[in-house]
Amino acid sequence: MSKLKVLCFSISIDGYGAGSDQSLENPMGVGGMALHEWVFPTKSFQAMHGENKGGTTGVDNEFAVKGFENIGSWILGRNMFGPIRGEWKDDEWKGWWGNNPPYHCDVFVLTNHPRESIKMEGGTTFHFVTDGIHSALKHARAAANGKDIRLGGGVEMVRQYLKERLIDEMHLAVSPIVLGKGENLFSGIDLPSLGYEVTEHKASDAATHIVITKKG
Repeated sequence: MSKLKVLCFSISIDGYGAGSDQSLENPMGVGGMALHEWVFPTKSFQAMHGENKGGTTGVDNEFAVKGFENIGSWILGRNMFGPIRGEWKDDEWKGWWGNNPPYHCDVFVLTNHPRESIKMEGGTTFHFVTDGIHSALKHARAAANGKDIRLGGGVEMVRQYLKERLIDEMHLAVSPIVLGKGENLFSGIDLPSLGYEVTEHKASDAATHIVITKKG
């Protein structure tokens, strides 16, 4: 059976997965892009962006590669899809990633406002789900066809699935920075009471990688 996984999810040492004031200029909020500096130099990231020569290997690259292994579908919160709020004014915005997004499968975007599905180059199709996290997971599981489902975020979306104990595994990349404000991943969440435990941890010069797994 497919598992719901959070993979390559970067947070600061004070627990923030995004900075404040997300905008077109700051997709991850103010200072939030620094959370992901561990992955940018990796061979996997470079190849994904058309640079097939070079890139770092080692621990960071190993986790970056695992982030796309056996993934059959994705779930995203609306903030991960774009900075637009409220009703969709038109169909012009199709995500941050250009005409060929890196997903190459069905992606289910949670939103309060309906919108027709968008078929992109490379096999990515964005579907917009308006009836909650359980419905999105049901659709994503069907689309995954036995493969795993990756929950891409943002922070609030991960928190909602965590509180419902729906996440099977979480890989966090803890970056050596402090944000001070923004969206805190674990505020008010008691992971042990929800049945989660740390099952793996490895460190590189750029990040500490922690895997949290649901017991049973």
